[in-house]
Amino acid sequence: MKALHDLAAPAKLNLFLHVVGKRADGYHLLQSVFVLLDWADTLHVEVRADGKLARHDVLGGAHRHDLPADDLCLRAARLLQSETGCTRGADIHLEKRLPAGAGMGGGSSDAATTLLALNRLWDLRLPLARLMALGLTLGADVPFFLGGGPAFVEGIGEILHPVDLPEQRFAVLKGPAGLATKDIFSSPLLARSENLAIVAGFPALAGTAENLVNGFGHNDLQPAAEGISSDVRDALAQLSGVFGNARMTGSGAAVFSVLTGDGKNGKDDQSLATLLQARPEGWTGRICRSLAQHPLAGWAD
Repeated sequence: MKALHDLAAPAKLNLFLHVVGKRADGYHLLQSVFVLLDWADTLHVEVRADGKLARHDVLGGAHRHDLPADDLCLRAARLLQSETGCTRGADIHLEKRLPAGAGMGGGSSDAATTLLALNRLWDLRLPLARLMALGLTLGADVPFFLGGGPAFVEGIGEILHPVDLPEQRFAVLKGPAGLATKDIFSSPLLARSENLAIVAGFPALAGTAENLVNGFGHNDLQPAAEGISSDVRDALAQLSGVFGNARMTGSGAAVFSVLTGDGKNGKDDQSLATLLQARPEGWTGRICRSLAQHPLAGWAD
């Protein structure tokens, strides 16, 4: 049977995040700039003739069996079956490298890669617009990971305006605990931005990721996260102490700093490694580079 291997499901960072309103159904309206990172999960997808769907996690070369009965990869595959009437199934092997509960979109990215892979393997030929509409029913971040590259994002995450940003390096750090998005949005410490970013002004403001971070200056979800999580407060303090300008991404709990220089001397990698060695078990981090486009960009055009 047909199969696709080594499919990347990259993480994202929110360079800033503004809460600008709330819909009648309770969903908050956001403005943000999302960038893709070279830190990614990897999927291997094989077609099954019997119509069954199964997910298999690969960890350190071994397959795990204590997997959830339902997850975003399986939900994405099941949605494609129901929407198209496809009678084929799939084995989805996931090498999970991205930390959970980090605000980096790991599960949503896995779902997007699953949609792109099965659209091709099952020969469904759904256009990108259709996949993005389906992806939105799975999660607000899924359309971005289908969109192909960095974007100014509005609505609940479904309105994408592509932006051109040069490659940027980031130091990313996360403590052991994750954060529940519902706890963030229900916190009395949740901030709200009064001024909306103007898409037309981005050519002058964007330039680099560093300009966007410094120009817009905050994540409205960060005060709530800091009030809930000592890990977030600790990560911000630790990363700021080493690299400066630390900020939380998404609804947390990962934080990041924008790095300068090309990193060829390895100093930033060593600094982060030293920081992690001094932290308790369960902390994770990485020096990342942004991506100009998704590794699977164009798969559904």
